[in-house]
Amino acid sequence: MEHVPPPAEELARLDRELAELDARRAQLLTRRAWLLAALRPPAPTAAPGWNPSAWGAPPGGGPGAPAQPWGYVPPKQPSAPRSAQNVLLTLGGLLLTVAAVAFTLVSWGSMGIGGRSAVLAVVTLGALTAPAVLLRRKLAATAEALAALALVLTLLDAYAVHAVAAPDTDGLGFTAVASAVLAALWTAYGLALGKLRLPLPAAVVLAQWPLLFWAWAAGAPALVVGWALLATAVLDGTIALLGKGTGVRITACVGGAVMGFSALLVGLTLSTTASGPLGAVAPGALLLTAAAAALAGAWRAPKGFARTGGVVAGLAAVAAVGGVPAHAVPDGWQVLVYLLCGLALTAVVRSRLPGNATRGVLAASGAVLAGALVWALPPVAAVLLGPVTLLPDVWAGSPEDFRSALGSTLRWPELSAAPVVLALVAGLLGAAYRWWPSLARLAAPLGEPGAAGAGAPGAGSPGAGVPGAGVAGAETAGAASAGVPGAGAAAPWPAWPAWSGAGAGSGPGVRRPSGAALRGAAGAGAVALGWGALLLAAAVLNVPYALALAGETVLVAGLLALAVRGAGSGRGASAVPVTALVGAVAGAASVGVLSLASEGASYAVVGALAALFAGAAVRAGSEVPRAVFAVASTVMATVLTGFAGRSLGLAPHETAPLVLLVPALTVLLGARLRRNPVALPVELTGALGALVAVGLAVPDAPFLALVLALCGVLAAGAAVRPERRPVAGYLAAALFVLATWVRLAASEVSFPEAYTLPVTVPALVVGFLRRRKDPEASSWTAYGPGLAATLLPSLAVAWTDTDWLRPLLLGVAALVVTLLGARYRLQALLVLGGAVLALDGLHELAPYVVQVAGALPRWLPPALAGLLLLVVGATYEQRLRDARRLKDALGRMR
Repeated sequence: MEHVPPPAEELARLDRELAELDARRAQLLTRRAWLLAALRPPAPTAAPGWNPSAWGAPPGGGPGAPAQPWGYVPPKQPSAPRSAQNVLLTLGGLLLTVAAVAFTLVSWGSMGIGGRSAVLAVVTLGALTAPAVLLRRKLAATAEALAALALVLTLLDAYAVHAVAAPDTDGLGFTAVASAVLAALWTAYGLALGKLRLPLPAAVVLAQWPLLFWAWAAGAPALVVGWALLATAVLDGTIALLGKGTGVRITACVGGAVMGFSALLVGLTLSTTASGPLGAVAPGALLLTAAAAALAGAWRAPKGFARTGGVVAGLAAVAAVGGVPAHAVPDGWQVLVYLLCGLALTAVVRSRLPGNATRGVLAASGAVLAGALVWALPPVAAVLLGPVTLLPDVWAGSPEDFRSALGSTLRWPELSAAPVVLALVAGLLGAAYRWWPSLARLAAPLGEPGAAGAGAPGAGSPGAGVPGAGVAGAETAGAASAGVPGAGAAAPWPAWPAWSGAGAGSGPGVRRPSGAALRGAAGAGAVALGWGALLLAAAVLNVPYALALAGETVLVAGLLALAVRGAGSGRGASAVPVTALVGAVAGAASVGVLSLASEGASYAVVGALAALFAGAAVRAGSEVPRAVFAVASTVMATVLTGFAGRSLGLAPHETAPLVLLVPALTVLLGARLRRNPVALPVELTGALGALVAVGLAVPDAPFLALVLALCGVLAAGAAVRPERRPVAGYLAAALFVLATWVRLAASEVSFPEAYTLPVTVPALVVGFLRRRKDPEASSWTAYGPGLAATLLPSLAVAWTDTDWLRPLLLGVAALVVTLLGARYRLQALLVLGGAVLALDGLHELAPYVVQVAGALPRWLPPALAGLLLLVVGATYEQRLRDARRLKDALGRMR
C-alpha cells in the first residue's frame, strides 16, 4: 500500500509546523514582556553600562528601577489645553488673511505706487520674520498661524506685481514664473526654519504648476504637456523619497500620483489615437519614460509604494510597447498585441528587481490578462445563450450557419482575435497546472518573509523557527520581528505566523491560498477558457449548423470524460473536475436548445446527450458527480418523450401520459438501486417530470384526471419500499383523491356525495376497526382519508351553490364531526370538522358581512382593527398562554 504523502515529506512538513509554532511562541513571549514593562513607570536614571535595547529588553526598566505591582498604570502627566489655543490662533490667522485679501482687492487702487510697495513689503516682511522670533520663544502654534498668513501674502504679492508692474504680460506665463519663484522661496524659508511644518509642503504644492503653466502658455501640443506632467511627477517622486518630514512626503506622493496619472492618461490617449505605428512612437517614448521613472522609484520605495510603482511601470510599458504594433494589425487584433506585451512582463521574475517591485510588475501583467479576458468572454456568453432565440420557433427548419442560429447582432469580424486570446490564456494556465512544481520553485524568491510556504519557517525574524529555543533566547531573537520599541522594528505587534495563513503585512483573518488551491484554479481556468475558445472559434469562423451541433456535442463529451476522470481518481471535489462538470451541464443545455431548429437534430443531439450522461453516471467514481450525471440523463430522456409526442402530432395534454414513461422508469430504477445515494436524486427528477406531465394535462380535465391517477399509481409503487413509504404513501392517496375530484368536476357532477359517501363509509369503518385493534393509532391515519373524501368536495361545491340546503347539511355534518372529535379527543375529527364548519359558516355569512361593511362609515373598520390590536397587545401574554394551551391540547389528541 502506497503511503500518501511519502513519510519523508510528511516528516519535513511536521518539522516546519513545529518550528513555526516555536517562532510564534517566542513572539508572544516577547510581546508579553513588553506589555509588562509598559505597565511600569520609566526609571529616572539608568545604571552605567545598562543598555536595554542592546539586550532586546523594552525600554524603561533596568537595574535599580523601582518594582511595581502587576497591573500598575502610571498616572498621566497633565497636558496644556491646546484645543482652545488652536481655535483662537486659527480664527486670528483667518481674520488676518481676509483683511489682507480685502486690502489688496479694495484699497489697493487708492494708494500710490510707493505706498503700495511700502505696505506690501512691510507686511510681508513682518509676516515672514515673526515666525522666527516666535519659534525662539517656543510659540510654535502662533508661528504656524503667521506662516500661513505669510504664504497668503506672498500669493497676493504675486497678484499685485502682475496687476501693477506687469499688466501686459501673459497671465499663464506669469503664473508659471511666479509659482516657480514662490516654490523656491518657500523651500528656502522652510529649510531655514526647520521647526515649521507648513512652508515645505506649501513649496511642494507650488512646485506642481510651473512646467504645466509654461506648456499651457506656450501653446504646446498635448505631448509636450504630457512631458511637463511627467517631469513634475518625477520631481514629486524624488521629494517623496528624499524629503524631510511626513507632511512633505505625503504632499509629494499625492502630487506625484495626480501628475503621473495625468501624464499616463495623455500618453495613452495619444498612443491609442495615433494615425499609425510611427505616430505612436512619440507617445510610447513618454510612456516608457514614465515606466522607467516608476520602476526607479519602486527600487527605493517602501513595500506598498514599491508594489504600486511596479504596477504603474508594468502597465505603462505594455501601453508603450504594444501601442506601436497595435496600429499595424487589423481591427480586433489589438487586444492580442497588448496581451502578448503583458505576458512578456513575466520575464521580470528572472531580473534583479526588489521583490515588492517584481510583484507589482507581475500584478500589472495579471491586470492586462484580466482586461483581455473581460474583452473576450462576453462573446462566449452570447454563443451559449444565443440559441434561446430558437424557442419560439421549434423545428422551424435548420439554419444555414452557426451565426444564423445564434441570432446575435455582435460584430463578429471584430472579434476574430477573441478565440486566440482565450486559447493563449488557456494554454498558459494549462502549462502552469502541468508544471506547477517548477513554476513554484521559480517564484520562490518572491515569497514574503514569514509567509506560509516562503522559505524557512519564521523567515525574517532572527532566531525564529529554532526548535527548542528557551524563553530568554526566544525573546531576544524575536525582538526584531515582534516590534518591540527600541529593537529597531516599527510595528507594535508581532508579525502573523506562517501557520495562521497570513504573511507579513497581512491583517488578521487574511488567509492566503495554498499552492494546491492556486494550481487547481489554474487548471480550472484552463478548462473553462479552452472550452470557451473552441465555442467562440466556431462562431467566428461561422461553421455550418450541423458542424456546430456536432462540435458542441463532442465538447460536452470531452468535458464529461474529464469530469469522470477527476471523480474516478478521488479528486471529485477539486477545481478541474468540478469546472468540467459545470461546463458539461451548461454546454449540454446550450447545444440542446440549439438543436431545436430541426426535428432530426433534436433527436440526435438530445439522445446523444442522454447516452453520454448515462454512461458518465455509470463510470463516475464519486457520489456527487454520479448524481448530477444521472439527473441530467433523466432530464434528457424526459425531453425525448416530449419530442415523441410532438412528432406523433399529439396535443400537449395528450403528450402528458407519454411523458410519464420516464418517471415510471425512475421508480423502477429507484427500486433497483434501493439505498444508493443516486436513487433519491433520480427519483426526484422523475417526480419533476411527472409534475411537467400534470402541467401539460391541465387544459383538458379528463386527461388531467387520468394523469393524476397514473401519478398516484407511480407514487403507490414507490411507497412499496419502506424508506419511501412515509412520503409516497400520503402522496399516492392525495393524488388518487384529487384525480377523483377532477374526474367528477369534468363530468359536471352536481352531487359529489353520491360518489364520495360510498368511499367514506367503508373507510370510516376500516378506521374504526383499526382504532379498536390499535388504540395508539393516529386519528389522521384512521379517519382522516375517509372524512376528507366527503367533506372537502362537498365544501368546494357548497361555496358555488346558491341553494341553502347543501350548506346547511354540510354544516350540521361538520358540527357533528367536530363534537365527536372534542368528545373522544380525536385530532383529525376536531380539525377537519372545525375547519369545514368555519369555512361553511363564512360562506353563509359573507353576503351579510358585505352589506354591513357597506353601511358602516369608512373610518369604523380601521378603528375597530386598531382597537382589536390594542386589546391583543395589552393581553399578549395571556393570548400567548392560551395559544400554547390550545396547541398542547391538540398535541395530546390522537
